[in-house]
Amino acid sequence: MRSHPDAEDAALVRAMAAGDEAALRVLFTRHLPWLRSRLARRCSDPEIVADVLQDTFVAAWKGARRWRGDGEVAAWLWGIAVRRLVSRLRGRSAPVTLPTAEVEAADERTLSSAEELVLLGVEHGDLAAALRRLSPQLRAVIEATVLDGLTTREAAQLLGLAQGTVKGRVRKAKAQLRQDLISYQSGWS
Repeated sequence: MRSHPDAEDAALVRAMAAGDEAALRVLFTRHLPWLRSRLARRCSDPEIVADVLQDTFVAAWKGARRWRGDGEVAAWLWGIAVRRLVSRLRGRSAPVTLPTAEVEAADERTLSSAEELVLLGVEHGDLAAALRRLSPQLRAVIEATVLDGLTTREAAQLLGLAQGTVKGRVRKAKAQLRQDLISYQSGWS
């Protein structure tokens, strides 16, 4: 009987804490593709994404002893990656975005999933503008819970907030987004 991937990941982190470099290689191979994909949706600069990925796994190696074993290893890795990306982008004066030509050239033949179609709309459509109008605090909880798919508990951990605060901010952000998008659409008439 094969063990559950979460249990395998937890065993790998424990092995890393004991200094097992092979465990780090397995964890890296297992999680690199999805981490790269999710980071690339937040930042279109491949050099920054590559640096953040390297920093993420170095931090995971160094911090393996501090991993408490509660929650999923994937969420732990994503939390490290997001913090590294935010730190890396914090000093930039302008957000990194995809060139317009790339967005216009994207069609159903080049997009491999429905999720990519949705994310393209989130990054470059009406919703993107509405997201940019949210306060940084509200945008952070929406990105963590809705775009990144973290649970309220995981988002609270990542953002250093109480779970109730995350829930309240998600409700407020959704209401503001709904109102903003309705106002925008009524301007079409």
